Amino acid sequence: MKMREAGKLGIKISAFGLGCMRFPMTKAPDGSQIVDESISTPIIRAAIDGGVNYVDTAYVYSNGLNEVYVGKALGDGYREKVYLATKLPTWACNSKEDMYKLFDKQLENLGTDYIDFYLVHSLNKDNWNKMRDLGVREFLTDLKASGKIKYACFSFHDDYAVFEEILNAYDWDMCQIQFNYMDIENQAGIKGLKLAGEKGIPVVVMEGLLGGKLASVPEEIKEVFDSYGEHRSPVEWAFRWIGSFPEVATILSGVTNLEQTADNLRIFENIEPGCMSDDELKIIDKVREMFRARIQVDCTGCAYCMPCPMGVEIPKVFAMWNESFMYKTKSWQYPGLIKENKDASACVACGKCMRVCPQHLYIPELLKKAHKYLTE
Repeated sequence: MKMREAGKLGIKISAFGLGCMRFPMTKAPDGSQIVDESISTPIIRAAIDGGVNYVDTAYVYSNGLNEVYVGKALGDGYREKVYLATKLPTWACNSKEDMYKLFDKQLENLGTDYIDFYLVHSLNKDNWNKMRDLGVREFLTDLKASGKIKYACFSFHDDYAVFEEILNAYDWDMCQIQFNYMDIENQAGIKGLKLAGEKGIPVVVMEGLLGGKLASVPEEIKEVFDSYGEHRSPVEWAFRWIGSFPEVATILSGVTNLEQTADNLRIFENIEPGCMSDDELKIIDKVREMFRARIQVDCTGCAYCMPCPMGVEIPKVFAMWNESFMYKTKSWQYPGLIKENKDASACVACGKCMRVCPQHLYIPELLKKAHKYLTE
């Protein structure tokens, strides 16, 4: 596994960072949804055995259960082999006391007495102002001084101006941004990546495949990739492009099975700063323009908008719309949502989803367009 310099921290992190958000779920005996431990634990341990030393989870993932299962999987000596990252849920904080209570709960969930990378989760302008005024900077400084966390960090979903403001507001040890070859000017973008690099702040990349949209590509785009002499999958092209930036400390990939884990371990053996030639970069530029002409909605499938009060399966609707349009095929799944009254027509434009969408999408209007396209 290729190791990368983590900015000013003086440590090395694996190029492949294991993202745990997308682990498969299964039904418990009582009918509730739980993480499928028979899949998640082998994934985590196989990744670590393959050289991964960065594991990312969060308080909210997997209906609030992800930390528990990650903690269990890191037993038997695996905890000592990794940098463990989790996140403070900003929406659950209304006082500094809430921050301490949540942190203690997270230590309990993970079965550890310290966290390596502790991120203030999903910062944008509004919740940054809230968390700043509640004293999150003092909270992080206290945790570092006590040894309960090693590095104070944040993850981010807003525009560049807000990113710059937050980056300059505290002595951050790391930041996590959405970054891929489609998002060069979206959110923090390349400009934000470079700013962090100038400050020596390592960058962890999320959404490198844009919620999976860059993993499966239309045939005409695949032909562009295949025109290059060396055969690579679309996933490898996407990760290779991100990894060519020296400011990137690790790239999170949320695998769902052992086959994807093994494929990532292979891919990241050949990714390092400056690995893209001019010809390869030109191919990415061409693919980017082709994709921009096809994507209907930039939903990453994070599901922060869920549950919808009216039962609309918002991420699924958008995924079906994008897939149907990109592949020029009729969605066979959408009639099932209509039958279950979970389709876009059930939206009443209450706006709840818009208030939590990291992509700041105008979801009600987009749902109308999606429904029209998918039922034509």
